[in-house]
Amino acid sequence: MNLDPRLRLRHISTFLDIAQAGSIVAAADQLGVSQPAVSKTLRELEDIIGQQLFDRVARQLRLNKAGQEFQKLAGSAMTTLLRATRQGIGQGQTRLAIGALPTAATQLVPRAAIRFRATQPQCLVRVSTGPNWLLLSQLREGRLDLVVGRMAEAAKMEGLSFRQLYTEDVVAVVRASHPCADHFDAGALGRFPLILPPPGAVIGPLVRAYLRSIGQDELAPAFETVSLAFGREVLLRTDAIWFISRGVVAHELANGSLRAVPLNAPMMAGPVGISLRDNLPESAEIAAMIDALQHATAP
Repeated sequence: MNLDPRLRLRHISTFLDIAQAGSIVAAADQLGVSQPAVSKTLRELEDIIGQQLFDRVARQLRLNKAGQEFQKLAGSAMTTLLRATRQGIGQGQTRLAIGALPTAATQLVPRAAIRFRATQPQCLVRVSTGPNWLLLSQLREGRLDLVVGRMAEAAKMEGLSFRQLYTEDVVAVVRASHPCADHFDAGALGRFPLILPPPGAVIGPLVRAYLRSIGQDELAPAFETVSLAFGREVLLRTDAIWFISRGVVAHELANGSLRAVPLNAPMMAGPVGISLRDNLPESAEIAAMIDALQHATAP
């Protein structure tokens, strides 16, 4: 099969940026070019491919089935090309790109990375954090080799596989001297500021389902975040209550600066593990990192 001579690297890179940003406007801003230029490049690519790659929904672009498949293949090809141009031949250094969701970024991934480094000193480990949708998009494109964190809903795992490491719950945390630290009731959620996960966070549906189950789904949060640095500081300075994965605040719970109030909500537990691209042979580095992550979660 001959490659279409009209196809250029700019077509592929622009497509990947649009897929990641979700709109022409955002992609143009990210690329530093005009919106008409981005639109023209996308039209050219879809003409070369012979089909649309996005569904137009309001002002947003959503990958359709053809677009998802093209993203997976084009992303992997682009990553292979980037590695070939950036990595010195014969120098022996390799690279591993990991996406870490908040629940894994504070303890699990650092512990695993240290163990991995001891056995793979020639490998540079690059760790990126961010929202679930972004990291999974980068995984499909091949910009990341694996993502560690909570399993996303089935619709967002298209083209990906998941290996569970352990199960973790979502907790409601407060500062140690909070009025609800020892005696909590559902009514307290209406008396104190709430910090909830933002839209798109993996734990968002779990928290909303819990609030709905206790008749508190109409409560408006004061803040939305899964950031440890921000959430911890707000809790220590206010009477806020924060719904967050236990792994994010594990250190603070262990040292007593934060407390988890009793919710009795088994519905808010979910699997934490490793997301990988489907049908992709494991490199020695990926296999070693998986082993390190499994050891880091062992009792």
